[in-house]
Amino acid sequence: MICGLAGYHEPAGPALIQVPACRGSPEVHVGNSPLVLHYEAVATTRAARPGYHHGDLPNALANAATDLARGGGPEAVVLREAARRVGVSAAAAYRHYGGHGELLQAVKRRALAALADAMQDGLDRGEPVADRADDAVRRFRNLGRSYVRFALDNPGLFHTAFCRPDAAPGHVDVNVTARIEASRPYQILSGSLDELVEVGLLDPARRPVAPVAFWATVHGLATLLVDGPLATLPGSDQAKAIQRTLDILIDGIGSPPRPA
Repeated sequence: MICGLAGYHEPAGPALIQVPACRGSPEVHVGNSPLVLHYEAVATTRAARPGYHHGDLPNALANAATDLARGGGPEAVVLREAARRVGVSAAAAYRHYGGHGELLQAVKRRALAALADAMQDGLDRGEPVADRADDAVRRFRNLGRSYVRFALDNPGLFHTAFCRPDAAPGHVDVNVTARIEASRPYQILSGSLDELVEVGLLDPARRPVAPVAFWATVHGLATLLVDGPLATLPGSDQAKAIQRTLDILIDGIGSPPRPA
């Protein structure tokens, strides 16, 4: 039985490599055998492979898959490719993610978190103004601009944030409203709308439907700019389209509600 291997060096001739014997076992001598050469190659390969923290493989795979989504959207998220990038086997990856859908759900959560971060950064950007109503409008405008800007700067993550990995055709999700309201992007938007109510710019009667109106407007504009006919506009014209759309949205918020 071979219990240890001495360091391998290229011999000048048919030299032997002495292997320390196990306690109670006779000394063993091996030459340039295929076993020794194979062991050396495997040991060298494993030592040279970039490592990762074995206890955090799920996050390592999700990070790699998020990079795939950033470059190619949800269609680019492939479990085997994420495993290859991390440096583990597909079998090891499948022990943490049951399949493509589970990994894509993890990436979708990360994409939504990135969108929420961008929205919050936009909301907090700039210097406050003295008038509370003007400041609420300033923040609201920044929020909308940041949403569209995120889509333009990160189209792959933008598409992934709103993909539906496990949705069956014709499936009706009875919990969709509660899930949307619990999401961080929605909560950031709700806080901004509440500010508009507090300063008297948004009629409380319109507050319940305001999130859908805002979201549909900025999301639709973002889609037109990323994938639609507005994608070919020069950057300056895209900026004007964003500005004018937000102007119309803010004007609509300040107008009196129509009779039901």
